[in-house]
Amino acid sequence: MKGLLRTTKNKGGSRVKKIKKTAFLMGVLVLALSLLAGCGGGEKSNGTGEDGKISGELNLFNWSEYMPQSVIDKFQEKYGVKVNYGTYSSNEEMLAKLMAGASQYDLTVASGYMVDIMVKKGLLQEIDFNNIPNFNNIGEDFKNKDFDPENKYSVAYMWGGSVIAYNSDKVKIPITGYKDLWDPSLNNSLVVLDDHREIIGMTLKKLGYSENETDENKLKEAEAELKKLIPNIKAYDSDSPKTLLINGEAAAGLVWGAEAYLAQQENPAIKAVLPEEGMSLWQDCFVIPKDAPNKKAAEEFISFILDPEISAEISREFPYANPNMAAHQHIDKKILENPAVYPPAEALAKGEFIKDVGDATTIYDRIWSEVKTE
Repeated sequence: MKGLLRTTKNKGGSRVKKIKKTAFLMGVLVLALSLLAGCGGGEKSNGTGEDGKISGELNLFNWSEYMPQSVIDKFQEKYGVKVNYGTYSSNEEMLAKLMAGASQYDLTVASGYMVDIMVKKGLLQEIDFNNIPNFNNIGEDFKNKDFDPENKYSVAYMWGGSVIAYNSDKVKIPITGYKDLWDPSLNNSLVVLDDHREIIGMTLKKLGYSENETDENKLKEAEAELKKLIPNIKAYDSDSPKTLLINGEAAAGLVWGAEAYLAQQENPAIKAVLPEEGMSLWQDCFVIPKDAPNKKAAEEFISFILDPEISAEISREFPYANPNMAAHQHIDKKILENPAVYPPAEALAKGEFIKDVGDATTIYDRIWSEVKTE
């Protein structure tokens, strides 16, 4: 479902008291001038009524299964602002939409490396943190990251890593790392993330390289190695990879940590492994596109999401690791203590965050295109 841009009107109005004749005439003059100015037209509403309250609609672009409808309903009820929720399946799909001129979006969610890319391309505007008082709830570890060193453009939403999940009733080989997914016994039984940076990155890590490798020869080696995995891949799914694990269509896979946790709640035979080669880590952030029609509503929405109880409500339904430290007291301990969701310090130290690979992006794109068409 895509968010649709609709014409909105500002709320509020003004009254002129007839105290003196001169005051009345001044009011008429001001009104006339304002009407003349209005004839110029073309300016976007900033989404704020004359009473200072937000108004209009909020067009949000986000991953699917990443924002509970109950939270959206509460925002709409509190502020009287309709939220149009559009979804995408990858950072690259989101970027392509914005690059193609999809200027109706007021707010989107991007992974760290994509924030970096979007800033470089001039696609984002700076956030007014005066409008986001709940930003103080975000832990210091999730601010001023290398993709936004001065924290001008982004606000942490969720973070985590990808893990190996497998059904112990179906998989009879030991699973300790990425290398095991290439085992012939897993033919046509894997569900993997439909994300080229995750899957090519996994292959690079298997070979002992950085998941942010830019060396062309090493990437060619990774391409050949990844093509060897194709017979084992049953499905690519970034939206809900847990589904195939739960219903038994897939025996194992590379999935988001939260998806592994949710699958375990449905079937205790499903186990999660933090790959010994090192996890792929990510931090997703709210960002505001440069042409956002309703920036004020976007900033109000971010602060609303960072309310501790609202943030915890999101984590209960979609249990990704939450950077909102004030929310942790409202989150179940079994989520906070699950290593697939909140990786331990040693796993974090060994892991890597996906970063912008610059000109090598075209190589990653080509590799992925060829792998997906085989």
